[in-house]
Amino acid sequence: MQQEYLFPIEHKECSARQRNILNSPKQLGDSDIDSEPYLKELGVDILYKKQPIQFTSNVNEAIHRWAPYVQGFSASFVQSIFDQYAQDYNRPTVLDPFTGCGTVQVQSKLNGFRSFGTELNPLLKFIAETKLNCWDVSPDELLKIFNNLSFNEVTSSPKFLKSEKHFSKDVLKNLEKLKGAIDNLSSRVDKKIIDLLNLAFSAILIEVSNLKRSPCLGYSKNKRVDSHAPFVLLNQKVYQIAEDLETIQNEYNDFIQVTSKVKLANAMEYNHQDKFDLVITSPPYMNGLDYVINYKIEMGWLGFAENQIDLKKVKDAMVVCDNVSKGLIKNFRPTYNNEWIENIKSNISQNIMRRGKYRRQDMPNIVHKYFDDMFKVFEKVVPKIKRNGRFILVVGDSLIADVYVPTDLLIARIGKDLGLRLEKIEKARNRRSGQIRSYKLRETIITLKKS
Repeated sequence: MQQEYLFPIEHKECSARQRNILNSPKQLGDSDIDSEPYLKELGVDILYKKQPIQFTSNVNEAIHRWAPYVQGFSASFVQSIFDQYAQDYNRPTVLDPFTGCGTVQVQSKLNGFRSFGTELNPLLKFIAETKLNCWDVSPDELLKIFNNLSFNEVTSSPKFLKSEKHFSKDVLKNLEKLKGAIDNLSSRVDKKIIDLLNLAFSAILIEVSNLKRSPCLGYSKNKRVDSHAPFVLLNQKVYQIAEDLETIQNEYNDFIQVTSKVKLANAMEYNHQDKFDLVITSPPYMNGLDYVINYKIEMGWLGFAENQIDLKKVKDAMVVCDNVSKGLIKNFRPTYNNEWIENIKSNISQNIMRRGKYRRQDMPNIVHKYFDDMFKVFEKVVPKIKRNGRFILVVGDSLIADVYVPTDLLIARIGKDLGLRLEKIEKARNRRSGQIRSYKLRETIITLKKS
């Protein structure tokens, strides 16, 4: 049935986009209500269980705090999963197919659990691997090398980035001095120390820039950064890392050599060699966040991208977001489908036609590709889950062109289609739609189990 607009507005001073937002039939809507038909078909209810799943709390946690990552989830959430299933798995082998900055694997290692992961973004793979495999570095040696850096040579900022706009002139000059000092360390210096210094350098870049990440990368109009901030903040970060290394070596010495491996690989394609008791992950959300552009500054400065083509290659290989190339979507041929997806696509198409203008006319196929991509990940992971093992995902739902997309429930259905049992769906918190701010979205935890 065609929905009536709540607030039919024809103000000429409004843009077409503003009119569509103001006239949206989803004003004051709620995803819990819109989910009811899907939940009925799945035969499950959503349980409300507020949980601290956001990365924010990690800024106070040893090792986790070494690098900021706004899209990650919290170490305390991962620990709560381990505690919840402690009776089921004594020493589980853990997988995160979307490793990101390594929260699942770091927390696994702090518990003495073997862990594995795949990550497609080379910067994030580097950060995760450094956080996992440098626990045996002497904190005193790290500080000795850092405090004796030589600033005789500089490393120029990445040519393909707009560094002169990203940083003030004096800040940029000091960043080039610091990067040059790290790049010109003697070959006799332990590579792990160099990795830690590069990680620390990457961690301060946005803080000393004219940018902010909240969560999308953009300019901050009123931000003022002191010219010496790169030196001050890098010093703080390196001493923080040294402090955490001392803690690790005093309190977690028995776990330093526990296996923690991260593969630079596409989760849709990678064939895992091991089998897993627990798969814990948070896949990319189906929203407007560009997970590559959001980290282009760090990728450029650390040499993981030399041009925009490098960035595009990574982006086009990832689980799809709505900022991918039109050619990629034009050539998309689905391998997975169901009637939920087809109905959602049809409704999005109708609403785009009704609006007359939308940021992506190919949005129905972008939505379809997202679930097709997730199906491919499941195809690689599910056969490697041990009997009675669990696949636990944190994911948010979406509102696209006034059409509700139950991302969590569709992902749960993919798991069921591949033979997993849907054990529970828990709502951890409410979220807000990016466009229709009055519409309530949610972030949920899906737990699937293998019989």
